[in-house]
Amino acid sequence: LPPDDDASETGPTLAGAASEVVTRGEPVLPETDTAVLASTVVAQTSPNNLPEPVTSFVGRAAQIWDVAQRLGASRLVTLTGPGGIGKTRLALEVARRAVVGGADEVWLVELAALADPALVPAAVAKAVGADEQSGVDPVRALAEHLALRPTLLLLDNCEHLVAACARLVDAVLAACPRLRVLATSREPLGVPGEAVWPLPTLTVPGPGEPVSRDTVTGYEATRLFVERAALGRPGFVATERNTAAIVDVCRRLDGIPLAIELAAARVRALSVDEISARLDDCFRLLTGGSRAASPRQQTLRGAIDWSHDLLAERERVLFRRLAVFAGGFTLEAAEAVAGVEDPGDVLDALVRLVDGSLVVAEEDDTGAARYRMYETIAQYAAERLTAVGERDLLGRRHRDFYLRLAEAAEPHLTGPRQVEWVVRLERERDNLNAALRWSVDATADGEASMRLCWALGRFWSIPAHLAEGRSWLERALALAPEASNPLRPRVLLWAAQLARLQGHRAAAASRLGESLEAA
Repeated sequence: LPPDDDASETGPTLAGAASEVVTRGEPVLPETDTAVLASTVVAQTSPNNLPEPVTSFVGRAAQIWDVAQRLGASRLVTLTGPGGIGKTRLALEVARRAVVGGADEVWLVELAALADPALVPAAVAKAVGADEQSGVDPVRALAEHLALRPTLLLLDNCEHLVAACARLVDAVLAACPRLRVLATSREPLGVPGEAVWPLPTLTVPGPGEPVSRDTVTGYEATRLFVERAALGRPGFVATERNTAAIVDVCRRLDGIPLAIELAAARVRALSVDEISARLDDCFRLLTGGSRAASPRQQTLRGAIDWSHDLLAERERVLFRRLAVFAGGFTLEAAEAVAGVEDPGDVLDALVRLVDGSLVVAEEDDTGAARYRMYETIAQYAAERLTAVGERDLLGRRHRDFYLRLAEAAEPHLTGPRQVEWVVRLERERDNLNAALRWSVDATADGEASMRLCWALGRFWSIPAHLAEGRSWLERALALAPEASNPLRPRVLLWAAQLARLQGHRAAAASRLGESLEAA
């Protein structure tokens, strides 16, 4: 084995090489310049099997730097994220820059088409050029081949072979001190020393953020859309007319590169406005990817199918049931609404969905865990929920849970815990609106609608919620016109109060009179 000081230099050299090419001590170079430089040097100098890029690499400068730094600190880095988020492309860019900086060998092992876990060692050995030896364990042969070679091994698409990849990586890292591994997977490998790096989506303009044709390409997602659209329709550019639609498409697709590229390809036949209008059925729209790509990369549905098929049955049940939530949810809500049989089983299944990149886990402003799905994945889960006939069951459970929350909040909206409860209701605003839609539109349940509206009346008196609250109050009153309903006077009183706060004095006086008569 090499001296310890030689082995310890491998990390800083690799990270430094990648980061040097990214920065050169100055602001980040344009992506096209660094890609050309990297691919040129790769072709001329270093042993590798990296493919040449055929399209521009958009954005991700900060992520390239971060991953390179992680590789300097850890000998195993795993990029995780849902299908289509760009794990492979980012890993290849990091590898190219590492080669430019002087890493001796960089080998890509593509595992997507491999079905048999037992063949993983042989696939890796073939990629790195290790000779097959009759009667010799392939893992041992691979370790002997890589033992003294400074090598970066890129294992791409490990998720369906995660156990086999974990065993192999654990063995070769222990035997090869100059080896580093960069893996892409929809879930971590679970190997000691692994640095897991969840890949974020591309940047998009925030809600309400003003964007013009001159600034729209300053965001990664919208720039990718414009560049890929121009490939399909030469001369395509962002204009004052289509900029808002471009932003809407990229926001609704959550900045996921595959989805954006598939949407951009549709400009050959549709305007951007027409693409935006059809995203409610995104799986029918977002097809027609590269014929050379694997089936799971040719359509958005195929990309999510790949992840869904790797789930156990209990996880599939929870996955589709989580589609009933809007704007995120808590573990408590998931257990109450989407529990499979025993609500306590939800946690294990939810962790598996987070690990599989189908659910995103975040912390809210109180430090509590909160979960959400990307919109495209939620659409897929909703289709599954409807297909098995559980939509009514889950809609009712969801409505009942948030009705209980609203009624628990109501007495505190004038007490010392007012701010705490207003913040909580604000956080659940999308779910409360979904519960109201279920009561008013889907089931025409006048009783539940009245209870929700009465409980939320004071919350809606916040100036930002006046129009929304008054709309729900009027719709609930129209749904339950009977004067005998004991909640009707209170709901009429809130309708009057919100109308008064909006300056509609005649409507307020009318509703006050009705409230007094009903009482």
